[in-house]
Amino acid sequence: MSDEQAAYVIFSALYLPSMGGVQNYTANLARALASMGKRVIVVTSQLGSDPWRETADGVVVVRLPSWNLLGGRLPVSRKNAAYRRLLSELEDESVAGVIVNTRFYRHSLEGLQFARKKGLSPILIEHGSAHLTLGNALADKAIEAYEHMITRRVKQFQPRCFAVSRKGGDWLGHFGIESQGVLSNSIDAGSFRGLSSGRDFRSEIGVRAEDFLVAFVGRLTPEKGVESLLKAAQMLIEADADGGAACRQHPRVVFAVAGDGPLRPSVETCGLDNVVSVGRLAASDVSALLSQADAFCLPSRSEGFATALLECAAWGVPVVVTNVGGVDELVLDDSYGIVLRSADSATVAGALEALAADRDHAASMGRNMRDLVEAEYSWHSVAAKVVDLVEETAGEEDGE
Repeated sequence: MSDEQAAYVIFSALYLPSMGGVQNYTANLARALASMGKRVIVVTSQLGSDPWRETADGVVVVRLPSWNLLGGRLPVSRKNAAYRRLLSELEDESVAGVIVNTRFYRHSLEGLQFARKKGLSPILIEHGSAHLTLGNALADKAIEAYEHMITRRVKQFQPRCFAVSRKGGDWLGHFGIESQGVLSNSIDAGSFRGLSSGRDFRSEIGVRAEDFLVAFVGRLTPEKGVESLLKAAQMLIEADADGGAACRQHPRVVFAVAGDGPLRPSVETCGLDNVVSVGRLAASDVSALLSQADAFCLPSRSEGFATALLECAAWGVPVVVTNVGGVDELVLDDSYGIVLRSADSATVAGALEALAADRDHAASMGRNMRDLVEAEYSWHSVAAKVVDLVEETAGEEDGE
């Protein structure tokens, strides 16, 4: 057994440098725990050439050998000699608590099994609010069946289940799981603003001062509403053409689409002069883009608690979003942003057109959401809740 401080072990199938909401959540929670003096180990998947074990930002990262399925969306552990060696080393660690991010990976089951071997009650954090989708009806049915199957196995371990939003907690109920509360996605707003690279996106993509720049940041997949966004952009062009430039009652709406994924070719070849793909961006460039955006649009069908919304709030960027996970916790009413009735392209286009026509109201929405996030959503508070949960369970076990 190691004589080091007992570790907080976080299992997350995906982690940095892979980009995504779960990855960012895990990284920020791990750093916050480390800043509180806790020893933290993140156990994730080895998908590229990253080292099996390293320490970054005060966090030990262990990467288990894995196969990279569904374009990186579904890693599956390769239980070879390297896997067994790394897991054996982990089992020799002194462990204070085990946190498992997401319910639907085989990697999550490995985290729950690890907790059982260590005699600990694990904390499982749900990040979704709807079934995963590939945008194909037949494939989506298979994914739905897979989710229910793996969740039945998860329930056998009787983890303490939480979610990153209230909607995520409600979604757990779909699987017969009672949520024990919210461990919210969060942000250090000041640090995110300070991270900006200063890159001038408006100049790069030819956006004039009078144009209304709408940003999209996220994985370019069907569930994020990318296709609806492109159709909305086309509708706005057609509306301008029908009315004529002289009759236009709103500024020209231009879309900057940041991200990578299976629909990236669709964005890059859409042929719309008001849509520009800026590719996958580093966090510093995301901050720079949002600092210059007039609005952010996310017509997604499923989110846990979108990190991009918190990043928008850090810069005071008004949002146009569907009512998915976490939205009702940030967009408290129509003075905080626009919650779309549906993700269809006409609804999206109409909302953006209305927002572009009233920039003062748009700016007011952004300020309100920024004030809310800075007051109530910090990683330190989430980490403190996790510590309380771990210590509470340890106390119960000592009492037994």
